[in-house]
Amino acid sequence: MTDTERFLWSKLRYGCLGHKFRRQVPVGPYIVDFACLARKLVIEVDGGQHCESAEDKARDQWLQGEGYMVLRFWNHEVLGNVEGVLERVLEMLRSTAGKKPPT
Repeated sequence: MTDTERFLWSKLRYGCLGHKFRRQVPVGPYIVDFACLARKLVIEVDGGQHCESAEDKARDQWLQGEGYMVLRFWNHEVLGNVEGVLERVLEMLRSTAGKKPPT
Protein backbone atom coordinates (compact mmCIF):
# COMPACT_ATOMS: atom_id res chain seq x y z
CA MET A 1 0.00 0.00 0.00
CA THR A 2 1.05 3.56 -0.63
CA ASP A 3 1.29 6.08 2.21
CA THR A 4 -2.00 7.62 1.05
CA GLU A 5 -3.71 4.23 1.03
CA ARG A 6 -2.38 3.53 4.54
CA PHE A 7 -3.78 6.86 5.70
CA LEU A 8 -7.24 6.14 4.27
CA TRP A 9 -7.12 2.57 5.62
CA SER A 10 -6.58 4.02 9.11
CA LYS A 11 -9.97 5.72 8.69
CA LEU A 12 -11.82 2.75 7.13
CA ARG A 13 -10.65 -0.18 9.24
CA TYR A 14 -12.29 -1.48 12.38
CA GLY A 15 -15.75 -0.54 11.10
CA CYS A 16 -15.21 3.15 11.84
CA LEU A 17 -17.90 4.03 9.27
CA GLY A 18 -20.27 1.36 10.52
CA HIS A 19 -19.36 -1.03 7.71
CA LYS A 20 -16.61 -3.58 7.28
CA PHE A 21 -13.99 -2.78 4.66
CA ARG A 22 -11.21 -4.98 3.42
CA ARG A 23 -8.01 -3.81 1.73
CA GLN A 24 -6.26 -5.21 -1.35
CA VAL A 25 -9.27 -7.38 -2.17
CA PRO A 26 -9.35 -9.71 -5.18
CA VAL A 27 -12.52 -9.07 -7.19
CA GLY A 28 -12.60 -11.14 -10.36
CA PRO A 29 -9.39 -10.52 -12.29
CA TYR A 30 -8.59 -7.36 -10.31
CA ILE A 31 -7.25 -6.42 -6.90
CA VAL A 32 -9.04 -3.35 -5.60
CA ASP A 33 -7.63 -0.98 -2.99
CA PHE A 34 -10.60 -1.21 -0.62
CA ALA A 35 -14.00 -2.88 -0.69
CA CYS A 36 -17.11 -3.14 1.40
CA LEU A 37 -18.24 -6.46 0.00
CA ALA A 38 -21.59 -6.42 1.82
CA ARG A 39 -22.52 -3.23 -0.07
CA LYS A 40 -20.54 -3.97 -3.24
CA LEU A 41 -18.63 -0.71 -2.92
CA VAL A 42 -15.06 -0.40 -4.21
CA ILE A 43 -12.75 2.48 -3.34
CA GLU A 44 -9.67 3.23 -5.43
CA VAL A 45 -6.98 5.75 -4.48
CA ASP A 46 -5.05 7.02 -7.47
CA GLY A 47 -1.92 9.01 -8.18
CA GLY A 48 -1.09 10.92 -11.35
CA GLN A 49 -0.21 7.78 -13.30
CA HIS A 50 -3.93 6.98 -13.46
CA CYS A 51 -4.93 10.20 -15.20
CA GLU A 52 -7.36 9.26 -17.98
CA SER A 53 -6.23 5.64 -17.88
CA ALA A 54 -8.00 3.41 -20.40
CA GLU A 55 -7.15 0.44 -18.16
CA ASP A 56 -8.92 2.06 -15.21
CA LYS A 57 -11.98 2.76 -17.36
CA ALA A 58 -12.13 -0.87 -18.49
CA ARG A 59 -11.65 -2.05 -14.90
CA ASP A 60 -14.44 0.24 -13.66
CA GLN A 61 -16.78 -0.99 -16.41
CA TRP A 62 -16.08 -4.62 -15.51
CA LEU A 63 -16.65 -3.97 -11.79
CA GLN A 64 -19.87 -2.05 -12.50
CA GLY A 65 -21.02 -4.89 -14.74
CA GLU A 66 -20.61 -7.17 -11.72
CA GLY A 67 -22.79 -4.87 -9.63
CA TYR A 68 -20.07 -2.91 -7.84
CA MET A 69 -20.07 0.84 -7.36
CA VAL A 70 -16.63 2.36 -7.79
CA LEU A 71 -15.41 5.48 -6.05
CA ARG A 72 -12.07 6.91 -7.19
CA PHE A 73 -10.19 9.51 -5.24
CA TRP A 74 -6.95 11.27 -6.09
CA ASN A 75 -4.15 11.09 -3.54
CA HIS A 76 -4.37 14.85 -2.91
CA GLU A 77 -8.11 14.52 -2.14
CA VAL A 78 -7.47 11.89 0.51
CA LEU A 79 -4.57 13.75 2.06
CA GLY A 80 -6.11 17.23 1.88
CA ASN A 81 -9.77 16.51 2.58
CA VAL A 82 -10.17 13.10 4.19
CA GLU A 83 -13.37 14.23 5.92
CA GLY A 84 -14.93 15.01 2.52
CA VAL A 85 -13.75 11.67 1.15
CA LEU A 86 -15.27 9.81 4.09
CA GLU A 87 -18.53 11.75 3.72
CA ARG A 88 -18.72 10.70 0.04
CA VAL A 89 -18.10 7.08 1.06
CA LEU A 90 -20.88 7.32 3.66
CA GLU A 91 -23.25 8.80 1.05
CA MET A 92 -22.60 5.82 -1.22
CA LEU A 93 -23.06 3.37 1.64
CA ARG A 94 -26.37 5.02 2.54
CA SER A 95 -27.50 4.95 -1.09
CA THR A 96 -27.05 1.18 -1.17
CA ALA A 97 -29.00 0.54 2.04
CA GLY A 98 -31.82 -1.88 1.40
CA LYS A 99 -30.90 -2.45 -2.24
CA LYS A 100 -30.45 -5.96 -3.45
CA PRO A 101 -27.25 -6.49 -5.41
CA PRO A 102 -27.86 -7.63 -9.00
CA THR A 103 -27.63 -11.37 -9.58
